[in-house]
Amino acid sequence: MNKKLITMTAAVSVVSFVGAFATGWFTKPAAVKGSADPNVAANTGPSQTSTTTSLSTLMPTPESDDQSASTRAMSEQQLKELIFEVRDKIQEYDRRLETLQKEEERLQLARHTLKNDIETLNHLRVDLAATVASAKNERDLLLRSRVEIEKIEKANLIAIAAAYDKMDAASAGEILTSMAMGQSNNGSGGATVDDAVKILHYMQDRTKAKVLSELVNTEPALAALLCQKLKQIQEGK
Repeated sequence: MNKKLITMTAAVSVVSFVGAFATGWFTKPAAVKGSADPNVAANTGPSQTSTTTSLSTLMPTPESDDQSASTRAMSEQQLKELIFEVRDKIQEYDRRLETLQKEEERLQLARHTLKNDIETLNHLRVDLAATVASAKNERDLLLRSRVEIEKIEKANLIAIAAAYDKMDAASAGEILTSMAMGQSNNGSGGATVDDAVKILHYMQDRTKAKVLSELVNTEPALAALLCQKLKQIQEGK
């Protein structure tokens, strides 16, 4: 029912519009010709005015076309500007993205380099610790192997060495050999190889050479040990 009513209303509107358009069209020449007659003008005035107004409203004019074209041109210009602005924004975004990617690559490279440097430093630290430990052990070994002559025993050792200088080399060598061997036989309570070295140290160079020559023939290993320990003697102050 509503659809039928709407259809009828639309049909009546169309018929009214066509009738008004036809009336205005056919009455327009008569109005122009009879414009000198006041009665005719008076009779036809309102209808003509209404028809003209309806036609001017429905029919586009050149001014309205120009205005519409100008509005459309402005809209196109604004659209172009908007497109250019969007393109600039996209290009700026791409540049920033490229910059960020390069910065990320640099950070990754720096992180990788730093990691390698840390690993290298850790290896160097381990090597340095091992070197320090080895040096400490060698120092301790050197300290243990050093033959120190105390100040209070120096005078006695000089006197004993003077007595050995008066002996022949063979006899002095036998005594020093027995003294050195006493370290293993008598323990810490008897004479030691250090005592033999101390006496040999204060002997005259000529006598010392003869004694060592005798020891080379009888005890070559002991002669080598005594020569080595002679380099490790340190006199106390």
